[in-house]
Amino acid sequence: MEPVGQHLAEHRLSEGKDVFYFPNFITTEEEEYLIRKINDSPQPQWKKLASRRLQIWGGDITAKGNLLPRPFPPFISKYPDVIARIKATGAFENTPHKEPNHVIINEYLPGQGIMPHEDGPQYHPVVATLSLGSHTVFHYYQYRADGDGDPASSGHGKTIDTRPTLSVILEPRSLIISSGAMYTSHLHGIEEATEDIIACTPHFAGIAISNLARLKDPQIKQFIGTGTPLQRGVRYSLTCRDVGRVLHLSRR
Repeated sequence: MEPVGQHLAEHRLSEGKDVFYFPNFITTEEEEYLIRKINDSPQPQWKKLASRRLQIWGGDITAKGNLLPRPFPPFISKYPDVIARIKATGAFENTPHKEPNHVIINEYLPGQGIMPHEDGPQYHPVVATLSLGSHTVFHYYQYRADGDGDPASSGHGKTIDTRPTLSVILEPRSLIISSGAMYTSHLHGIEEATEDIIACTPHFAGIAISNLARLKDPQIKQFIGTGTPLQRGVRYSLTCRDVGRVLHLSRR
């Protein structure tokens, strides 16, 4: 495990695991601005998948894992300067470009999620995700050892243990960073649900929630304290990574 800066280390969620959580990483006003700019994007910028839609900023990645770079829009690279703030955490100090150069914006409607998956080797093994609009519950998984756990197919000749090894409530405006083995040997996903019932204990359906003591959103804390279901709304995630190989095309 690579050493991390003191500021980053203060946000580590679990001893020995490189997962870091920053509540209120941006302000409410900045969140509203980002959501407005995302929704004002031209319709062709949205790519529709079977379960959700997304935008890709920073350029396209070729089949060989190379980035064909394109400039970020101002709402990514300038105000509220999300890239610079993520760089300032120190999480990207060992990546090729010292900061994210690729951002995927996912839109999740209530009931939508994403199957456990890996991000792939084209990125340096660190990812920062900013959540906007709504909470969600984010799970980390591992591949299943033979005869162990409840299996699910990954589509890559391996099976996934569907019991999460780590679970985190992502509040609106929060940032979560995963790196090291939590990137290279773990998967992550979001279950399809319209609400989350979280007990006022460090357990969620028998699974430990790692950041209950770090939550800042007063309504989320109140609902958890009273056992009230947390209703999911529309959530936008900004997934920020560093693509190591960048193609610089010569101009003639």
